[in-house]
Formats: sequence, C-alpha cells, structure tokens
Amino acid sequence: MGSIFAKSYDFFMRPLEKKKFNQIRKELLANATGSVLELGSGTGVNFSFYETAERVTAVEPSMHMIEHSIPKQKQSLVPIEVVQASAEDLPFESDTFDTVVATLVFCTIPNPEKAILEMKRVCKPGGKILLFEHVKMKNRFLAALQELLTPVWKKICDGCCLNRKTIELLELYDITITKVQKYYSDLFVYIESVNKK
Repeated sequence: MGSIFAKSYDFFMRPLEKKKFNQIRKELLANATGSVLELGSGTGVNFSFYETAERVTAVEPSMHMIEHSIPKQKQSLVPIEVVQASAEDLPFESDTFDTVVATLVFCTIPNPEKAILEMKRVCKPGGKILLFEHVKMKNRFLAALQELLTPVWKKICDGCCLNRKTIELLELYDITITKVQKYYSDLFVYIESVNKK
C-alpha cells in the first residue's frame, strides 16, 4: 500500500499544487532560514522551494517516499539530507535547528502530540516553526462530515486524518502563533509560529 501511495501521490496532488499549493509553499518556505528540519518530506515536493536555508535535514518514515524524493533532492538549490525517521522520535540533539517545517504532515502522524513535543525539543529557543496543514473545519456540518469520513479516508490515504486540530495542539504546547492564513474556507491553514521554551 505504501509503495502505491508513494507512486500516485504527486499525480493526484498535481491539480491542487498547480492551482494554489505551490504559491503557499513558496511563501511559507521563504521564511525557512538557517539550519532547517522538514518533518515528513514525502516525495520532496518542498525541495525546490528552499532558497534562503543554509541546509535542510528532511525526515520521512517511508522508504518508498524517500526513493521518489531523490530526483528532487538532487535538483535542490540548497544541500538536503534525507533521513528515515518518524516525527515522534527524531534522532537529533535538542536545540539543533533554526527552523522546523511541516506541510500536509500532521494529518498522517499517528501521535501528533508527541511529534509536537519532539519538534519543540529540536528547534532552538525562539526558532521558527512553519506549517501548512489541513485541519478540522469550524462549520458544524462539514466538521461532522470530516469525523464521519476519517476512518475510511485513513485506510485509503495512508493514515491521513481529516479531523486534526493542529492549531489547538500548537497552542496547547506553548508554541506562539504569529500568523495564520486560511484557504478553501478554513480547511487548509498556513501557520507561522515561534518556539517558546
């Protein structure tokens, strides 16, 4: 299943990427400076947008995804190292990275709370945390629909949950949100934040 998902991911995401997501990624990653950690790099869709970073360390649990990201890694403007690891158990020392990036990742992480704690740990005090995620919507009907569809959606889309409350989780773990932009009503959110320690 993981191999099929990795092979088809870019194809199925292409319409959204071309229409809006490429622009969002470019704006978000323009803020990624210094030593950067990317969580769940997938097929490397972000790699071409890193221009201001000194270097990028990308973690991805799926070897299938890593294999599909190699061509994009080689074409990147900045040095990128891809490490097979999960966001819940990062193999790095505390206070290592100036910026942490996650795009459309927290929906698939089995334990998002643990991933946020790990993200805080490896990000330097005052470091940037940049996210672009899809989240549970405010509209009651649409939120209920997301809850209803999530069990089936998770099976089809490699563990993706439609009902994650990512903004609330960031606030719960004392991450200071400095900017939020919402897209497609409030289904997708762009988040700039600062790591408080």
